[in-house]
Amino acid sequence: MWKYSLRGLCKQVSLCVVLLLPVTSVGAVAAARTENPVLAAHAKSAVLMDATTGTVLFEKNEHERLPIASVTKIATMLIVFEAIDRGQVRLTDSIRTSDYAASMGGSQIYLQAGEQMTLRDMLKGIAMSSANDAAVAVAEHVAGSEANFVHLMNTKSRALGLRDTHFANTNGLPHANHYSSAYDVAVLSRSLLEHHGVTQFTGAYSDHLRQNSGKPFWLVNTNKLVRFFRGMDGIKTGYTAEAKFCLAASAKRLHFRVIAVVLGEPMAPTRNAEVTEMMNYAFSHYDIKPVYQRGQTVTLAPVMRGQLQAVAVSATRPVGLLVNKMDQSVTGRVVNDLRPLVAPVKKGQFAGVVKIVDGDKVLLSVPLIVTANIGKASMLEMLGRSLRSQFLFGVTAH
Repeated sequence: MWKYSLRGLCKQVSLCVVLLLPVTSVGAVAAARTENPVLAAHAKSAVLMDATTGTVLFEKNEHERLPIASVTKIATMLIVFEAIDRGQVRLTDSIRTSDYAASMGGSQIYLQAGEQMTLRDMLKGIAMSSANDAAVAVAEHVAGSEANFVHLMNTKSRALGLRDTHFANTNGLPHANHYSSAYDVAVLSRSLLEHHGVTQFTGAYSDHLRQNSGKPFWLVNTNKLVRFFRGMDGIKTGYTAEAKFCLAASAKRLHFRVIAVVLGEPMAPTRNAEVTEMMNYAFSHYDIKPVYQRGQTVTLAPVMRGQLQAVAVSATRPVGLLVNKMDQSVTGRVVNDLRPLVAPVKKGQFAGVVKIVDGDKVLLSVPLIVTANIGKASMLEMLGRSLRSQFLFGVTAH
């Protein structure tokens, strides 16, 4: 149990809030790169990104608007996982396939009109086999229609600050007003990976659908790197004649997760080889220095008029600093930004953010939440504190 004088507590917390970890700031985000590597030579556009801080490690025509084919389904899965997290839908939901969903061409799991399948199995089809029919069926289940779901996809894109993205459908089938960029796809991928359980779908190499029926369907991940590249666990391939071969890939080794995006590659083997080269460059040149794990106490936040005058607050997801292995420099610094708390305070209540900042740029902002309930202090307790504070202040003054 904590017992502090309010004066002493505020002094301690103020020190915590302005705490800057001893690191070497490297200026702008792009300055984390110590060289200009020749990567993704055959791609029209490419980005290599640290998933923790969003720092771009390599870029090539990163904001060029291009068709992205089934890489679109990253945004589709993002909207679905947000609905799951809200409790709006569940993985066990049984989804009925509409005539429209069953009519989709291209990659599919051959859903029949009226066929029912769980959301979990449809997500397997979307993530592993790039199923256009499952993408539409899931969209209709979540939002009532594909059009409503596409509106959610575009709204989310704007909320993420994506300037070079617009969706016209849920599956990436060719459309004149359907495009994104390598940078925007990396940001969407980073957002998707924040959701628990995503990689059980994107990182699986093979699985089955309709196992207990007369027509079992074998799934094999279209991203073969999940089997052959150490740490690869997603995310999504794409191909149309217009978009060529595309891939948004993710790999994690220990604390360090990397996202690599290539668009417009001429052939699948070239695409896979260039993504492998990008990943190898990232893991050989950079690492993440963990600062806080998910759920770890970050600091104490003062509580006004509470039974306790402070409460521990924790990070809602991991926080780390990008390290350049070549010279051991670290990009950014850690700042805790707390908000005032007034009792009663509930466990899980928002209490501020912990940020990684580099100059005037915020690389990462992770919510802080309260770890315990704090009741409101009685009038008698508040009076006692006031008297003790006056007494201590008087003693200090003399």
